[in-house]
Amino acid sequence: MMHEVRLRPVEDRDLDVFFDHQADPIANEMAAVPARDWDEFAAHWAKIRGDDTKILWTILADGAVAGNVVSWEQDGQQMLGYWVGRDLWGRGVATQALTQFLTQMPIRPLTAHVVAHNAGSIRVLEKCGFQRDHAQEATAPPSDDGIQEYVYVLDALST
Repeated sequence: MMHEVRLRPVEDRDLDVFFDHQADPIANEMAAVPARDWDEFAAHWAKIRGDDTKILWTILADGAVAGNVVSWEQDGQQMLGYWVGRDLWGRGVATQALTQFLTQMPIRPLTAHVVAHNAGSIRVLEKCGFQRDHAQEATAPPSDDGIQEYVYVLDALST
């Protein structure tokens, strides 16, 4: 079943859904990020929402909050991150949302880090035109936690 996916600015009411998504232990394992408690989560989102250099969108699938997509500058690179609730994994929502986001996001190159075991996210990035950057991976310092990450980059303005 194909979902109607669209993006809109993040609203306060979205945060409850985002919190539930990031608290999912299976999603945490897939993304290799720990869940935050409510206070940490709220402080994090208050910080990023208060920074007008960050680009933040809520992903809607069939009108319901499905996740988010964000972009920010870090160490001279424009970074990309996204999160979709597990109930929508494998249904094309992340690919549709990222495709829409990329048509609105003019900054290139755009860089995303993905955990090596997250095959679904790797597929989404590749479908959207990102290519694995082996050179960046080779020069990155080793991870303290032993988790292998790949670096994907989108150079072209078209997707």
